[in-house]
Amino acid sequence: MFVALCLFLGGAAGSNKLDSEESGVRESGRAGKIVSSGDFTERPEENVLITADSGGKLDRRAAQRAARDITDRMKALPEVRSVGEPVPAPNGKALLVPVTMTGDEDDAMNRVRPLLDVSAEADRADDGLKIEQVGDGSTVKGMSDTIGEDFRRAELISVPLTLLILLVVFGAIIAAGVPVLLALSCVVCAMGLSSLASHVLPETSAVSNVILLMGMAVGVDYSLFYLKREREERRKGKSHIDAIEIAAETSGHTVVVSGTTVIVAMAGLYLAQEATFASLATGSIIVVAVAVLGSVTVLPALLAKLGRWLDRPRVPFLWRLTMRSGESRMWPVLLRPALLKPALTLVVSIGALLLLALPALDMKLKQPGQDDLSRDIPIVRATDRLTDAFPSEGTVHKVAVRAPADEAGRVEAALRGLIARTEGNSLFAHDQTPTIRESADRRVHTVDVGTPYPPKNPKATESMKVLRGWVPQALDEVPDAEGAVGGAVAQGADFTAHLEERMPWVVGFVLLLTFGTMAVIFRSLAVALSAVLLNLLSAAASFGVLVAVFQHTWAEGLLDFDSSGTVVSWLPLFLFVVLFGLSMDYHVFVVSRIREMALDGASVRDSVREGIVRSAGVVTSAAIVMVAVFSIFGTLNAVEFKQLGVGLAAAITLDAVVIRIFVLPALMTVLGPWNWWPGGVSGTGRRLSSVSAPAGGGADVPAASYPRSPAPETGRDEASSASPGHPRR
Repeated sequence: MFVALCLFLGGAAGSNKLDSEESGVRESGRAGKIVSSGDFTERPEENVLITADSGGKLDRRAAQRAARDITDRMKALPEVRSVGEPVPAPNGKALLVPVTMTGDEDDAMNRVRPLLDVSAEADRADDGLKIEQVGDGSTVKGMSDTIGEDFRRAELISVPLTLLILLVVFGAIIAAGVPVLLALSCVVCAMGLSSLASHVLPETSAVSNVILLMGMAVGVDYSLFYLKREREERRKGKSHIDAIEIAAETSGHTVVVSGTTVIVAMAGLYLAQEATFASLATGSIIVVAVAVLGSVTVLPALLAKLGRWLDRPRVPFLWRLTMRSGESRMWPVLLRPALLKPALTLVVSIGALLLLALPALDMKLKQPGQDDLSRDIPIVRATDRLTDAFPSEGTVHKVAVRAPADEAGRVEAALRGLIARTEGNSLFAHDQTPTIRESADRRVHTVDVGTPYPPKNPKATESMKVLRGWVPQALDEVPDAEGAVGGAVAQGADFTAHLEERMPWVVGFVLLLTFGTMAVIFRSLAVALSAVLLNLLSAAASFGVLVAVFQHTWAEGLLDFDSSGTVVSWLPLFLFVVLFGLSMDYHVFVVSRIREMALDGASVRDSVREGIVRSAGVVTSAAIVMVAVFSIFGTLNAVEFKQLGVGLAAAITLDAVVIRIFVLPALMTVLGPWNWWPGGVSGTGRRLSSVSAPAGGGADVPAASYPRSPAPETGRDEASSASPGHPRR
C-alpha cells in the first residue's frame, strides 16, 4: 500500500525538472539567470541539411529544387510556424533550410515527427542528395530514443541477471525472488517520492537512473544480509522464527547502521552547493532510506509469512550446493598469505593498489557534450555534418547583458562592437552574422557567438576566455550594465572549477563521518581509522582504472566509446561519495563478524579467519550482483553512465577481492590486540549479536528474552556479560 501510494502521489504531482539556465555556477550561472530574467519566447528551431551523398561538392541546382520542395511541404504542416530562405554553406558543400516550429521547446520532441517524416521522404526521393534534420526537437528525440532504448535494455537485462545470480546463491526460486522484489519495490517507491521532492529541489534527468542503480544495489544487498544469516541460524538448529529474530538483531542492525551511513555520506553532496548534486543526493537518500525501511519491516514479515516456502521450489543441483555443511575450502586457502605473512602481504597488496591509482594523478575533468557521444547514433553524425558546414550552429558562447531599459540603445551598440571585434579572428565562426536579441522590456540583450572548434578542443576554451575579457570592455561605457558569458564551454569550465573548490569540503565531511560512525559502532579508533584508509585506497585505485580506461583510446573498441581524453567532471565526487557509502556495507558486515569471533575469545588470527570465512558467502554474492548491475551501465551509449558503471564495478571488485582477501586481514593481523584500541574485547562466551554490542550504548538482548526453541547447540544462547570496555583476556 505504501509503494502504491508513493507511486500514485508522485504521478499526480509530476516532476519539476531542473532548468539548465538557472542551475549553473559562477559566470555561466549568472549568464543563465540573466537570460531567464528576460523572459524570452523560445521557439523551437529545426535545420534541414542538404549535402551530397558522396560528401563532396553539392549540385546546387538539385539542392535548390529539393529545398523548394521541402519548404512547400513544411509550410503545410500545422507544427511549422515559418520556413526561412535556404542558406548556402561557405564551403559550397551544403544547403541549410531553417524551420521554426509552433509551440515551445519543452514540447518540441513530441511534435517533431511530421517534420522528420518530410525530411526522410525528401531524402528517399532525391538520388545523389543526403537530406537530414537537426534541431531542438529532432536532436532531443533522437538522443531520447537511443538512450531510452539503452536503459530499457539495461533494465531488461539487470533483473533477470540478478535473479539468475541469486538463484545460484540460494538454490530456491522464492528465496532468489525476495531480494529482487524488495529492490524493485524500493526503486518504484523512490521514483514516486523523488517526484514529490522535486517540487522542493528540482531534479535532473539522471536522477531516475541513479535511483535504479542504487536501489538495485542496496535493496539486494540488505536482503542478502538477512536471508544468509537467517539460513545460517536455521542450519545450526534454530527454529524459523528464532532464526529471523537473530537475523534481525545482527544483520538487521548492520542494515540500519550501513543504510544510515550511506544516507549521511550522500548528504555530503549538498556541500557541493550545486543543483545537479543536490538532486542526485536527494534521489539516492530517498531510495536508500526506503530500502532500509523495507528491510526492517516488510522483509522479516515476509520471511515469517513464507516459512518453509522460502526454500521452494528448489533447484536440485544448486540447492545441494548452497546447503552444503562444513567450512569452505577455498577461503582459508585465499586467506593463507594474509594470515601467515601479514606484513609482506600488506606491503604487496597496498603497493599494487597504489600502482593502479597512479593514472588518477593525471585525471582531466570535463562536462559531457556532443563530442562525447557515440558516432553510431544517426543524429550525432548529422550534427557533425551540420557543424562542419555551418560552424556557428555548433559550439556557441552566449553573451547576456542586463541593463536599465533606457540604456538599451547603448547596450545594442556595445554588442555590435563586440561582434565586429570577432570578425577576422580565427577563434570565432564567420559563416553567419550573430543576431542580437532584445527582451520585451528592453532590459536584457543576448547574442550567440559561435566558434568553429568542438567543446573538447582547447581553442574553444580559449575563445570563451577571450570573449569574457572583451565583454566588460564593451560594456564599460554603459551605466549599471551586468554582462556574462555562458554556453556549453563556459558551463563546463565553471562547473569543473566549482567542483575543485568544493571537493575538499565534501571529501572532508565524508571522511569525518566514516571515521565517527565506525568509531561509534565498534568503539575502536583503530577500526575507524583503518576503515577510512582502506576506503581511500579502494577509491583511489578505482579512479586510476577510470582514467586508464577513458582518458586513453585502448578500450574504445571494447566499450564502444570515443575517448575525449577526459573524465566526466561530476563523476569523481559522486563516485567517491557512493563508494564510501557502499563500502561501509561490506566493512561493517565483515568487521562485525570478526569482532563476534573475538568476543567469543578467539585469537586475532582466528577471529580474522573465521569472520571473513563466515561472511564470505553473503559479501561475495552481494558484490557479484552489484558488479553485474553496474557493468550493464558500462554498455550504455551515454559516456557519463558508461564511466559511472565501469568506475563502480571496478571499485566494488577491488573492495570485495583485494581489500577483503588481502589488505584487511593482513592489516588486522599485524595490528593484533590494537585493532580494538582503546576499548578492547572480552571473550566470555558466545555472543548473539555481531554489531549491537559495540554500536553505542545498548547491551546485547539476553537470549532468555526470546521465546527460543531448544537447539542442538545448547549452552550457547545464554546472555553474555562481556562488555567492549573490559580488558581483553
